[in-house]
Amino acid sequence: MRVAVIYNRKEDAEGVINVFGMQNQETYNPKTVELVASSLEKGGHNVRIIDGNINVIEQLQNFMPRVVQGEQPGMVFNMAYGLQGVSRYTHIPSLLEMLGIPYVGSSPAGHGIALDKVATKVMIHAAGLPTAPYWVFYNPEQIPDDLPFPVITKPKMEAVSLGIQVIYDMQSLKVAIADLVDKFKQPILVEQFIPGREFAVGLLGNGDPEVLPIVEVDLEGDPNAIQSLDDKLKKPRGKICPAEIDEKLAEEMRRLTKETFNVLGIYDFCRVDYRMDAAGNLYILELNSMASLGRTGSYVHAAKVKGYSYESLINRMLDVAIERYFGKQQMDQVAVEEPDSKTKKNPLRVRLRSFLRGHLITMEDYLEKMVDINSFVENTEGVDSLGRWISNKLSGMGFHRQVYSRAELGNILYLTNHQEDRNDILLVGNLDNPVDFEDYVPFSEERGKLYGTGVSHGKGGLAVLLSALQALRYTRTLKRIKCGILLITDDSKSGRSSKAILEEMSAKSSYTVGLSGAGLSGEVVTSCWGSMQFEIEFYKKQGRSSIKAVPEREDLLLYSCQKINQLKKLNSESGKTFITLTGLETKGDKDQSVHHATLSFIIHYQHPENKRKLEEQIHKLFEAKPTDNIKVHITTGPQRQPFLPSEKTDMFYQQLERISKLAEVRVRKYESGSTTLLTYVAPNVAAIDGLGPVTGNAGSQDEYVLRDSLIDRSVLLAYLIYQTSKNFAL
Repeated sequence: MRVAVIYNRKEDAEGVINVFGMQNQETYNPKTVELVASSLEKGGHNVRIIDGNINVIEQLQNFMPRVVQGEQPGMVFNMAYGLQGVSRYTHIPSLLEMLGIPYVGSSPAGHGIALDKVATKVMIHAAGLPTAPYWVFYNPEQIPDDLPFPVITKPKMEAVSLGIQVIYDMQSLKVAIADLVDKFKQPILVEQFIPGREFAVGLLGNGDPEVLPIVEVDLEGDPNAIQSLDDKLKKPRGKICPAEIDEKLAEEMRRLTKETFNVLGIYDFCRVDYRMDAAGNLYILELNSMASLGRTGSYVHAAKVKGYSYESLINRMLDVAIERYFGKQQMDQVAVEEPDSKTKKNPLRVRLRSFLRGHLITMEDYLEKMVDINSFVENTEGVDSLGRWISNKLSGMGFHRQVYSRAELGNILYLTNHQEDRNDILLVGNLDNPVDFEDYVPFSEERGKLYGTGVSHGKGGLAVLLSALQALRYTRTLKRIKCGILLITDDSKSGRSSKAILEEMSAKSSYTVGLSGAGLSGEVVTSCWGSMQFEIEFYKKQGRSSIKAVPEREDLLLYSCQKINQLKKLNSESGKTFITLTGLETKGDKDQSVHHATLSFIIHYQHPENKRKLEEQIHKLFEAKPTDNIKVHITTGPQRQPFLPSEKTDMFYQQLERISKLAEVRVRKYESGSTTLLTYVAPNVAAIDGLGPVTGNAGSQDEYVLRDSLIDRSVLLAYLIYQTSKNFAL
């Protein structure tokens, strides 16, 4: 299942439109968030950590399943305390309910009541549950003269012991109320302080929830002691668990905890805090609807005493939410493992994902390093430099290389991790990119997107390749696979120089996979159209003449436009042909009409038999007539033949689709109107392209890859490589 772990960082508030109200003082330690994510991954889930800031919707849209399109639901593991203002606990749950995304934890209503200490007291008291007498003050003048002391102060809408203090006299209370109202900008709850012992009781589940062992906070024998914020942050008080109380008292505390849970409308998990006076009377202090999952917290401590490991606790919390939303059937579907993992504690996909999540920064570093290398197709030194860098990485994983020298384009590289004649799989990537250095865009990251020249045109796929192979090496499965890698240097030139090598190497491989970037919906290319590029020059002889009207038959600009209109008539939806105009440049003096024009365009065609006919039509269309005062020169540019559908490729895609569901990585079969790396794959070889990261704005200066897709696509590629060694039955 896809699980997004959402949490807040203090710097998240910097991106809001406006700052108002009390700013959130609660944030999880990033190490705790990572621990939760790691635990969920070990439970077999596809996990992303997402900042709960104003960009959270976009991040969720990029990651969560498209349930309305038939995908299995995902979940959010909510660890977000909100950013600012009143009822901040409710912000992410409210947003998730609007988006239709299920989540772990209480509803906005439950969180809103639990965070509001006054509302909690009112509902607990109305239900007949025991709680200490209380008052609510907006200013010191409201305090009655007969208020009994000692009392304890609590800001109405705060948590983690913010603003709490025990007060023993009227003057101190008035000062405290004035200060707290000024600081927190909210009413202050004042409770009669209960000297005695303090307890915490955790719940896990719904309906009849599981009660965790009762924790007593070690006040070291001082009945007037409390847990201050400093205690929690600097030196947490000791915990006695199970608490040393008789069974009758323990049973009453368990009953009261469940009653409080139900009265406040809480879901999935919580912690209820108590004080007990010298006579043994219990008083409910509050319910924490977001009990801390830090290792030193009382909730986690009690779960460990119960027998949970940290990993099993986190996955159990997810399970109870899944059951609440979908029932037992969905839980059973989530628990399904791949067929070959029955004897393994952690199946391969889990180990792959766990490794790759821990190496996401390394993947980004790889991509940044490659972007820094100027591998413009005509810069052979830069192309070769990138090839050497990747070869060095691969040699450390047991690959040896063969070099095909190409002085004019850069060296084509073929690498294998074995000495046999055939590969289980051939992975094809490109070292070149079509962007000259004057248009270079440096590497950058913004809102989960990685930008830079070449990230979508080859380099993102190479980062996925390196990461997938490293993950297989880490799991000790790479050595079982006969893997070949072909890195070409002329993709920007339509692959004419590498054509023969690709055809030869793919013929010696059971499967061939291209590392081009995927589309935003995870598109995988199983076939593509062919293409022909043309450049047409129109020119007429320049002469010195007085300014006068140009005859229509000699107006070069008008002539060019007429030819464009005729060219567009070649578009044929039924004939699977369309034209892309890529440029029209004209030259002319200040006081003279245009004397030179260059028209460039690409013809895309689906059927190979259409190629010769289209070429003839182009030459006929632009053929200059003897009566024309205009000359025409036709230049044929790079061409690529179609990558045709095949039964073997369809069956290969079906296997990939099965793997993608297991790994919870989105893929979609796609017939591309543009060309692919695999145009020249040998006939009758199963081949697919698009196993690189998810990309956007390909071909522009704003090209990017989605940061998190580096993990997903690396998992998908690694698992596909592994499975090809088992000989898919095609």
